Amino acid sequence: MQEFIIKDTVRSEDIAGLVEQAYLAMETIYSDGHYPKLVVGRSWSKFNPIIAGEFAKPSVYRWYLKRELRKLIEMGASVKVKPSRERMSLSDTTLLDAVDEEEWDFTQKKLFLFKAERIDLSLDRLEHYTGTAAEDFQRYILFTNYDMHVEVFKHKYPDCVKPIREGVQMPAYHHKLDDNLGITLVNIGVGPSNAKTITDHIAVLRPDAMIMVGHCGGLRNHQEIGDFVLASGYMRNDGVMDELVPFNVPIIPNYLLNIFLKTVLDEFKLNYRLGTVYTTANRNWEFAKKMTVAQIHVSRSIAIDMESATVATNGFRYRIPSATLLCVSDKPLHGMPKLTNAAQSFYQNSKEKHLEVVIRAIEMSKKQNPAGLPNASIRSIDEPLMGGAE
Repeated sequence: MQEFIIKDTVRSEDIAGLVEQAYLAMETIYSDGHYPKLVVGRSWSKFNPIIAGEFAKPSVYRWYLKRELRKLIEMGASVKVKPSRERMSLSDTTLLDAVDEEEWDFTQKKLFLFKAERIDLSLDRLEHYTGTAAEDFQRYILFTNYDMHVEVFKHKYPDCVKPIREGVQMPAYHHKLDDNLGITLVNIGVGPSNAKTITDHIAVLRPDAMIMVGHCGGLRNHQEIGDFVLASGYMRNDGVMDELVPFNVPIIPNYLLNIFLKTVLDEFKLNYRLGTVYTTANRNWEFAKKMTVAQIHVSRSIAIDMESATVATNGFRYRIPSATLLCVSDKPLHGMPKLTNAAQSFYQNSKEKHLEVVIRAIEMSKKQNPAGLPNASIRSIDEPLMGGAE
């Protein structure tokens, strides 16, 4: 296929058709065995007038490409779609050189953040881990590590897409809506390594939000089993990303997501606390009580878990708005460790309300931010804003 070009001045009534043609050109080029390359000219940009990047499997994140292309064209950008390199086989011996993040430019705009080979590989890994097609993933991603949340999700959305085979490591469930406006729930299992693995691959889908929906140990006197914890920050003791994101980099949840979650918690008159969540890689942290409690005191943490900081840190790294809503299932420092009988009773009483709060907050976010949550706060310092003078 030859180049497809959109000039920098078009009539407003022509934009939708041009966006569709540009997307279809990308899809055709990929189907013909090449990576499509998108070149965007922005006359308003002083330092970055031309931005460009390659893509793989455009159909998987069609909604995102069309949304971003439309915004660019409405602002007066020129757009060129053309064939680039031949697609690389995922069994090519040089594949790992192409996806090595040491060569990754984290100042790239989110539209061009990932290399084409990385997109191809991550989409294949997503299907392997979750048992569902990458095309089924929706814009809003929830993570849990409990089957009970999955059961609630399936009951609420009986027609959701489910894994096509048994025994996958991180099964996913998709409540699909037009334009990928639905919700995906992934049961990631336990621990920060799983949290990093799945968010590494989900990031190539350019989701609008990732929310951790889990349980935690309550650390304060004035918390009860069943109370909620809305993270305002994280104590990163998971260890899996310290070399990728320096430990002194502040990681905080998305402000607007937290506003929506807090609004729903207040509407439902639920007990909750805002504060720091301590994330550890040690499931038996109670066996290192003295050291752990010292860190809890220094960090002013109000809850402890094993995934939240990892999800948030990868969200920061890949510029995906994220948040955490946990529910207190035990209080090990107050004579209430997680014991089988008490835990089962708690799970039955909390599971529906937990997901209901998050789903309601997502609906509020979609209504107020139809073009996606603003993410200027997690851009690189030298990355020009899409609509700015730079």
